[in-house]
Amino acid sequence: MTRRSPLALAALATAAVPGLDVVATRSPQSTTADFQVTGVLDSGGRHWVVRCPLHASAGASLEAEVALLGTLAAHVRDGVLPFAVPEPAGFAALPEGGRAMVYRQLRGRPLDLERLGAGPGLAADLGRSLAALHELPARIVEDAGLPVYDADEYRKRCLAEIDTAARTGHVPTVVLARWERALEDVALWRFRTTPVHGDLAEEHVLVQDGEVSAVISFSETHVGDPAVDLAWLLASAPEECLDAIEEAYALARPENADTYLLDRAQLVGELALARWLMHGVNTSNEQVVADAVHMLEDLAEQVGDAEPIGHREPVVVPGRPEDWAEDGDDAAAGAEDLDPNATAELPFLRAEQSPDDPAEETEPDGGEPSRA
Repeated sequence: MTRRSPLALAALATAAVPGLDVVATRSPQSTTADFQVTGVLDSGGRHWVVRCPLHASAGASLEAEVALLGTLAAHVRDGVLPFAVPEPAGFAALPEGGRAMVYRQLRGRPLDLERLGAGPGLAADLGRSLAALHELPARIVEDAGLPVYDADEYRKRCLAEIDTAARTGHVPTVVLARWERALEDVALWRFRTTPVHGDLAEEHVLVQDGEVSAVISFSETHVGDPAVDLAWLLASAPEECLDAIEEAYALARPENADTYLLDRAQLVGELALARWLMHGVNTSNEQVVADAVHMLEDLAEQVGDAEPIGHREPVVVPGRPEDWAEDGDDAAAGAEDLDPNATAELPFLRAEQSPDDPAEETEPDGGEPSRA
C-alpha cells in the first residue's frame, strides 16, 4: 500500500491534465483503506480532486467506476439523475501499477446529517435522489464490470457474513438469532434488485441551496438491495427527518413498491456491526474489535425484547369469527357467509326462555311480566 503526501498527489494532477498549473492543495483530503483523495487549486482559481487507489483491488474498482461514470454523466445531462457526478478530466500512471483519476471538484459541501431538518426540503430531496439512482437500468452497472446480485444471492452473502462473525464468539446469541431469523424470512427477500451506490456517507453526498448537488465515490456500486443505500440514513439521520425521506423515496418509485424495504435497511444497519468486527479481526486491530464488541452488546440490550425484524401486527377486522372463536377452522369456514356489517343477535336474557316464546316485558314498577 503506497500512501503519498498531498504534494505528491498534486504532482499527479499536473501529470494527468495537460496544462494544469497547480498552485496549492485544498480540501477534500482523506485516506481510507482503499483510496487517498486530495483537492488542488490551479493558477486560474479552479478546484480539482485527485483520487488515487492504494492497492491493486482498489485500482480495479476505480477502472470499473470510471466506466460507470461516463454513463451516469450522460443520465445527468439527460435530466434522469438530479445530481452531478464526477467526470474524469485525466489520469496519471502510478509506478506500482494502476492510475490515479483527476476531475473537476463538484459544487456543494458534504452533507451534515445533524443539521438535517424535517419537512419537504433537503430530507425529501435525499429520498428523491436515492430513488432516481435506484430507478436506473441495472445493465449500466453490469456493462461497467461491477458486481450484480439477485435478491437471493445478496441474502446468502449476508448469511455468510454473519456465519463468519459468529465464529469469533463475539456476537451475542440474541443478536445472532435475530439476524438469522430475518435472513430466513422469505417475505423480506422478495424484491427487485437495483443499482446501488454501496458506500453512501455524509462526505459522499454534496449539498447546495437545500438540495443534493452531487454524489461521488462510486467504487462500491453494484446491483443489489436498495436497502443498502437507505440503511445509513435510517441509522444516522434525525428521527424527525425519516418520514420525509421515506415518503419522497416511495413517491418517486410508485411502481416498485417494496413492502419490507425499511425492515431490510434496519437489518443492513445492524449487520454493519458484524462487518466492523471482522475488519478489526482481519487487520488485528484490537481497538476496533473492542469497539465492535461494545456496540454489539449495546444492540443485544436494545433488541432483547423487541419484535423480530419484519414483524407485522395482525389486522383485526371487527365482526369476523376468527377474531374471537376458539375453533378457528370452523369459524374461518363460515366466514364467507357472514355480512361484516350485520348486527349480531342479542342473547336471550333468561336461560329458560326459548326462541319460540313470545317476548316478555317487565313492568316499570317491577311487577309481574305482562304478555303482549
